[in-house]
Amino acid sequence: MPDTRQPWTLQQVARFDHQVTGVSVSEDGRIFVNFPRWTEDSAVSVAELNKDGTLRPYPDGQWNAWRNARKDELTPEEHWVCVQSVVADGRGSLWVLDPAAPAQAQLVAGGAKLVRIDLASDKVAQTIAFGEDAAPQGSYLNDVRFSKDGKHAFITDSGVVGAILVVELASGKTVRLLDGHPSTQMKKGLNVKADGKALRRPDGRGVEFSADGIALSDDGEWLYWQAIKGDTLYRIPAAALVGEGVEGKDVGGKVEEFGRNGVSDGLLIPRGTNKMLLSAVEDNAVKLRDLDEGPGGQPRILVQDERLRWPDTFTQGPDGAIYVTTSHIQDSAFFKPDAPAALPTELWRLAPDGDGPACRFGRSPIRPCFSDFPETAVRNSLPLAHAAA
Repeated sequence: MPDTRQPWTLQQVARFDHQVTGVSVSEDGRIFVNFPRWTEDSAVSVAELNKDGTLRPYPDGQWNAWRNARKDELTPEEHWVCVQSVVADGRGSLWVLDPAAPAQAQLVAGGAKLVRIDLASDKVAQTIAFGEDAAPQGSYLNDVRFSKDGKHAFITDSGVVGAILVVELASGKTVRLLDGHPSTQMKKGLNVKADGKALRRPDGRGVEFSADGIALSDDGEWLYWQAIKGDTLYRIPAAALVGEGVEGKDVGGKVEEFGRNGVSDGLLIPRGTNKMLLSAVEDNAVKLRDLDEGPGGQPRILVQDERLRWPDTFTQGPDGAIYVTTSHIQDSAFFKPDAPAALPTELWRLAPDGDGPACRFGRSPIRPCFSDFPETAVRNSLPLAHAAA
């Protein structure tokens, strides 16, 4: 009989009382998460996950002090308004991407930004503000990756009109590219499903996210992305973005269609590989695709589990361990009016089952696969409202 065992299993690292999206693990093993203001005025936007499962507002309580009800009293430039992504760059910094559009609606003027926090001092070291030329009303800056040399950031905009932003980190210069290009837009006629049914809001709208998941190849040569309301993977040479793109030239002709991923949110290419992890939100699964197979390559299931309610964001720890958040978007008040505003969510570690070939991405072993968190499930026992006090 064929072996139908899954090569990986899930380990719960933490459970949160609020909706998580982003996660990142720094080069020294610190774990950071973020909670966007989608269906509630969350008391913490960015936090470090302590080893006992509690949360530490990051970098401090003041940056996390924004409340929608107090927006006329607070400066959006110096507070987390609606954070969507956190990414440790492996160079001693954590970058926080704030689209500043609570409920994915109106953008708070002056709030869209990319912020660098120095991990040694836990202090904000740089803020790159985005004006309306980079982040217009209707935008929702979603996720970020960094060029191999650390000089540029690439950001997806999953808002009304999808785009890719390229940021020169030293100067803060930002250009908005592929604005309205077919590769960054929602696919007409595609309905994102959950539990086998088209996912719709009470007013009939479905899932409407443009360019969202983003990944940089391990050699830094290619940038990949796709829309959530879409099933196609696209890529472009990173050199085109930081060259002609930064110069303001049209790079649409450089974009390549790279086959079908199916509906997916987060993307990750683990270090030392040319394989892509996909969050298969319709299948409660994480899939793996070998990019060496070209546009015809097919994703295969790495792990499928009913607990993977909208696998959202991936990160890889310094020991090679893969983490993924589950943001439960299909269970949120956007789509289920009776759902609680504060939506319980989780952080998982993908654990290889055994020591054979399934524990490897191609020829690249990723063991050891475990951080120094306990093997048993950890519950976040400190409510976010208390964490912000």
